[in-house]
Amino acid sequence: MTNKEIYKRTLTFSLKKLLFDVISLVLFVAATVGGVLLAEKFFDQPVIGLIVGLIIGIIVAVIISRFAAYNCKAAQIAMMTRAITEGALPDDVYAEGKREVKGRFLTVAVYFAVTGAIKGIFMEIGRLITKVGDSIGGDTGSAVGSAISSAVNTLVAYLCDCCLGWVFYRRDISAGKATCEGAVLFFRHGKTLLKNMGRIFGMGIASFLVIGGAFGGGFYLLFSQFPALFSEGAKLFAESSDKLQFLSNPLALTIAAAVLAGAIVWSMIHSVFIRPFVLTGVLRNYIESGMNDVPTEASFGAVATKSAKFRKLQAEL
Repeated sequence: MTNKEIYKRTLTFSLKKLLFDVISLVLFVAATVGGVLLAEKFFDQPVIGLIVGLIIGIIVAVIISRFAAYNCKAAQIAMMTRAITEGALPDDVYAEGKREVKGRFLTVAVYFAVTGAIKGIFMEIGRLITKVGDSIGGDTGSAVGSAISSAVNTLVAYLCDCCLGWVFYRRDISAGKATCEGAVLFFRHGKTLLKNMGRIFGMGIASFLVIGGAFGGGFYLLFSQFPALFSEGAKLFAESSDKLQFLSNPLALTIAAAVLAGAIVWSMIHSVFIRPFVLTGVLRNYIESGMNDVPTEASFGAVATKSAKFRKLQAEL
C-alpha cells in the first residue's frame, strides 16, 4: 500500500479523535459556565463556582482523553504499521484497530506504562542533543538551545509514535522489550531517520503558513468588525506590565488575537489531517529500517549509557 492509501484508510481514527476532543471541550466549557451560574444563583459565590467548574471540567476532559481518545491514536498507529508491514488492511479498519490495541495492551495502565517509557527514553535522548546549544553559553547559546529544544521536541513526538508502531509490529515479544528495540533503531539508523526531519518541518511550516495564515486573515477581518471591544481590551493591557505594552495598541491587539485564533485552528486541523499523512511516511522509514535488521539485546548497551529510563526498562525485562 502507498502512503496515500494508508493515510486515507486510517483517517477515520483522526476524525474519531477530533470528535472526542470536541466533546471534551464542550463538556469543559459547560462544567465551567454551569459552575459559575449555579454558584451565583444559590450561593452568590461565582468565583467558587468557577473554581469547582474548572476542576470538574478538567477531570472530565482527562477521563475522556485517557480512556477514549488515546484508543483512536494507538489504533491508528497499529493499523498504519500493519499496512506497512503486511501491505493490506481489513475492511473494518476501526474495529480491527481497537481489537489490536486491546490485544497488545490488555489494560489502559499497561498502555500508558509503555508509552510513558517510550516518551521518557526519547526525551532523555533529546535533552542530550539540546545541551549542544546550551554549551555555547550566553544569549546566543540560550537561543540556539531553545531552537534545538523545540525541534527535538517535535521530532521526539514522531519518534514516540514510531516506536509505538514497532511495539505493535513486534507483537510476538513483550511490549517492554519491543520498546527497547525501538529506541535502539533510532541510534542504529539515525542518519536515515533524521532525513525525515525535512518532511516533518517542511510540511509543518507549509501547513502553518497556508492554513494558519488563511484562518488568521479571516479572524482579523472578523475581529475588525468590533473595534470598540479591542479598544477596551487595549486599555487593560496599557495598565498592565511593561512586557504587554505592545498590546495597548488596538490594531496590535486585533492582529495578535487573530494570529492566536488562527494558530489554534491550524493546530487542530494539522493534527487531524496533516500530521497523520506525515507520520505515515516517517513510520514507514522507521519500521522498514528495522524489519530486516531487528535489534538484539546485545545492542541495547549503546542506548543504556545515554538513558536511565532505558536502563530501568531493560532491567525489568
